[in-house]
Amino acid sequence: MYEKSLSRVRKVTIFALLLGAGNCMAATDIRQVVDATVKPLMQQQAIAGLSVAIVQNGQAQYFNYGVASKDRQQPVTENTLFEIGSVSKTFAATLAGYAQATGKLNLEAPASQYLPALRGGTFDHISVLNLGTYTAGGLPLQFPPQADSTDKMIGYYQHWKPDFAPGTQRLYSNPSLGLFGYLAAQSLGQPFNQVMEKTLLPKLGLKHTYINVPKSQMNLYAQGYDKDGKPSRVGPGALDSEAYGIKTSTSDLIHYVELNMNPASLEKPLQQAITATHTGYYTVEGTTQGLGWEMYPYPIKLDALVAGNSDSMAFKPHKVTWLTPPQPPHADTLANKTGATNGFGAYVAYVPSRGIGIVILANKNYPNAERVKAAHAILSAMDQ
Repeated sequence: MYEKSLSRVRKVTIFALLLGAGNCMAATDIRQVVDATVKPLMQQQAIAGLSVAIVQNGQAQYFNYGVASKDRQQPVTENTLFEIGSVSKTFAATLAGYAQATGKLNLEAPASQYLPALRGGTFDHISVLNLGTYTAGGLPLQFPPQADSTDKMIGYYQHWKPDFAPGTQRLYSNPSLGLFGYLAAQSLGQPFNQVMEKTLLPKLGLKHTYINVPKSQMNLYAQGYDKDGKPSRVGPGALDSEAYGIKTSTSDLIHYVELNMNPASLEKPLQQAITATHTGYYTVEGTTQGLGWEMYPYPIKLDALVAGNSDSMAFKPHKVTWLTPPQPPHADTLANKTGATNGFGAYVAYVPSRGIGIVILANKNYPNAERVKAAHAILSAMDQ
């Protein structure tokens, strides 16, 4: 069991601040709430550095704590680059939505249609949408070690057999969403890294977001730390870019959140792409599954949000109930995504109807429940 991140003292502190906040929290009040939430969390989880970005009605604020590297003692800023792990899946999903909007990708088509090496086998009966919603039939959380490389992954898919009928069970999976992003790039006729870094990220106005951090930006790349406090950064693996490879800053990621809440400034295909990622395809244990994003009716109780981001949801199969037709985006929804690598932990959540969102990036992988509790406390303070 995870320890509770909000102690009695912290709860009282935050409650008192909320009482004094009225209908609109001043910047000093929200800083006190963030401080009261984050500082004990960092101490409890032994986190070296953490950055929080919030957005409210189009206005972003940043709260930075600790150091990006213990050795260099470089302070964290909103421009510090963090690994965001599986939050990267929302970028792969946006690329797929873009490919769909430009007529290159059909989510209902067999996955093998976009990768000739998979034709004549299992993936003739698994749709692109199944891959994008973790319902291919039991693809595992990670590639087996012997298949976790670019030159081995196609052979893995060619020999893989489903444990469940496609479309019946959700099992969270890097090989599933990773292949989804890979096929999206295939449909666009470019390698994933190229189309992401040269097309999608620039179109989103993200100038400080990378798959491969350039040498000129390495001084901003935080050092991650594993559960034992040892230095750790993500290494290469099969479909790593698609499933967990993005590195970015809170300043860029909160801009991405703003675009997800209000994409009107983007070109029409990208507006359609974002709408596609927010479309609800099925419900599972109180969660509505989009492409990359996972969504809940808002307001939402903390326990329900913690449950939706629990180990059970990540590691075990769950029966799904498809929405027919798919559910269009609803404003009174909280969309969220967790992400982690061995040395980093990330969480993003936003509520379009309230115009509020939050990004929490840390250079340590700490429990999802603690990220969710911290974000819920801060969002609740903002929504007074």
